[in-house]
Amino acid sequence: MKLDILAFGAHPDDVELGCGATIAKEIFLGKKVGIVDLTRGELGTRGSANLRDLEAKSAGDILGISVRENLRFADGFFINDNRHQLEIIKMIRKYQPEIVLCNAIDDRHIDHPKGSSLVSDACFLSGLVKINTSVEGKNQEKWRPKKVYHYIQWKNIEPDFVVDVTGFVEKKIDAVSTYSSQFYDQNSKEPETPITSKNFIDSINYRARDLGRLINVEYAEGFTTERYVAVENLDKLI
Repeated sequence: MKLDILAFGAHPDDVELGCGATIAKEIFLGKKVGIVDLTRGELGTRGSANLRDLEAKSAGDILGISVRENLRFADGFFINDNRHQLEIIKMIRKYQPEIVLCNAIDDRHIDHPKGSSLVSDACFLSGLVKINTSVEGKNQEKWRPKKVYHYIQWKNIEPDFVVDVTGFVEKKIDAVSTYSSQFYDQNSKEPETPITSKNFIDSINYRARDLGRLINVEYAEGFTTERYVAVENLDKLI
């Protein structure tokens, strides 16, 4: 299955939180989108890996993605080396996306920038013909995505561009809400974490509103890029 967009997240829920509304919009526009989670989030303070698996499936169904896979890297301990790069290269070559979305370049959780650089490096390496990979006994052809963009997570990184996601934030919040083990629950007796506060959940809306305000729309999501964003001519900007 060839995908238009393949989104990577270090943990289940990273993609939904970082770019869920953009994904929902792209799917609405007819694009095929998939998600690859690097870990099962097994070190999360709340819930369990098995529960996160179920939550991720529900979130993907809400967004309408075509496929979701989990590479089962070690939460907190995966590194950017050839073993991990090769597993991501297999995913890139398997789905041949034009665009890859991945973790924030800098963030509070150490797995986020690690995942960011790991996926970015794998995108480049995936285009090298002398790197041999196979899936289910079939040799894969080289493939390099045309664009690699990084979504924004905990830290307020200055975006290089923003996407108008007006009309799609509600679907994003619905997808995020399926991860009920991870976020605000006034009745929960489990330990508190930085992401279990009501303020964190509210921030999904107010960050999107603030970015939208800056481009004169209701909601927006921001991204950073590894190269200049080019436009065909001046009237293509909104």
